Amino acid sequence: MAEIEGKYVTGKFGKTKKPNLSMLQIINMSMGFLGIQMAFGLQNGNASRILANFGADVHELSWFWLVAPITGLIVQPIIGHMGDNTWSPLGRRKPYFLIGAVLCAIGLVMLPNAASATQMMAANVLLMAVIFLAMMDASINVAMEPFRALVGDMLPKHQATIGFSVQTILIGIGAVIGSDLPGWLTKMGISNEAPKGFVADNVIYAFYIGAAVLILSILYTIITTKEYSPEEFASFEGGKEIVEDKSKLSDIFKDFANVPSQMKKLGIVQFFSWFALFTMWVFTTSALATHHFGLSPDDTHSAEFNKAGDLTGSLFGSYNFYAIFFAFALTPIAKFIGKKQTHALALTCGGLGLIAMYFIKDIHYLWISMVGLGFAWASILAMPYAMLIDSIPQKKMGVYMGIFNFFIVIPQIINGIFGGPIVSGIFGKMAIDYIVVGGICMLLGAVLTMIFIKSEHDTPKEIEEEIQQVHF
Repeated sequence: MAEIEGKYVTGKFGKTKKPNLSMLQIINMSMGFLGIQMAFGLQNGNASRILANFGADVHELSWFWLVAPITGLIVQPIIGHMGDNTWSPLGRRKPYFLIGAVLCAIGLVMLPNAASATQMMAANVLLMAVIFLAMMDASINVAMEPFRALVGDMLPKHQATIGFSVQTILIGIGAVIGSDLPGWLTKMGISNEAPKGFVADNVIYAFYIGAAVLILSILYTIITTKEYSPEEFASFEGGKEIVEDKSKLSDIFKDFANVPSQMKKLGIVQFFSWFALFTMWVFTTSALATHHFGLSPDDTHSAEFNKAGDLTGSLFGSYNFYAIFFAFALTPIAKFIGKKQTHALALTCGGLGLIAMYFIKDIHYLWISMVGLGFAWASILAMPYAMLIDSIPQKKMGVYMGIFNFFIVIPQIINGIFGGPIVSGIFGKMAIDYIVVGGICMLLGAVLTMIFIKSEHDTPKEIEEEIQQVHF
């Protein structure tokens, strides 16, 4: 048994190194991300459409989307801090997986049924929809943050890139399914037309399926993955690991004040990357409806508008599909050109992809834009974390992963506040023009990556060892 000495835990294992995990073990511990991202894909591809079905105007959409980044800003650092200081029979991170999955599944079932719930409760339908959206977002954040921290907990640092790349692959698979599912159900004969004030059946059933897959995938990770004990963590720290025996939530502010320099620089890059992504997620349906289908910005109920919504889901599924293949390529590419160069190249491709949506008028060729976005998305989900993990202390892995989320949600909050008025007041409700702005922001992120980021432990030899030390 371990002995408590003040605020230190001395392990019985002596000084050891974290063992390399097999590819199967890495997949098992990341499988829950498939369900999380399926839920996220359903939300990204359909939230604007659902809110429009319930009567939201295009200039209001970004305001409703503020729910997601605000909940992430609050929830992820708290969950990270709690996870760092949780040692339960179920594990360190797994309790939060389970709680988040159950609550998110409830939100998935209720969001597209907000109109029915409104009739039963005599409430405002948009208010109910936002409440269920907030429930989903908070729950996704409860489940998502521990998965990032789990990579830092379970893998030696030389396996970090592969660990995050595997997560990216599973994220891509889940997002493809989630994004395309309403369209697949339409092809199976389920209606994609919504009566005024309600959501189409294909979207409702897709959300039901997403809830089931989320629960099953999280349970799979919980069953197949055994987290390290406090004694084992102590042995990885040379026999001693600091344990915050009187940890307080206020410690998060102290941790924020001590943010590593590498995190601050990566945060600047993340700002422009996620500003662009938020722009795409919120405004693509409206951009396609007006720019490619020729509809009025006020048309949010017609069959053509819902076709634009289905196309949005299909395109989002496409970039996630391409991201799967780019995730396999990230480590070999980084071997030759370095991590930061790989990330800058990916962001450049993503920015050009967004800008190209303006010039590609034929919807059958929009897949070209999605190729670039797939490369960018794969890198955004893996490379910043792979570059960051070396600078994070093991005992603070969860809270710093949560704090790093600040640099993801703050640009979304800013965009959410000002994006709608900009589209309405400056661009005359033609959302495609704002999509171009998003592309320019992603290009800026690529430039700033090359200027600000210093890649450490990024030599070809070390990346070659990383590839060779992963086995089945």
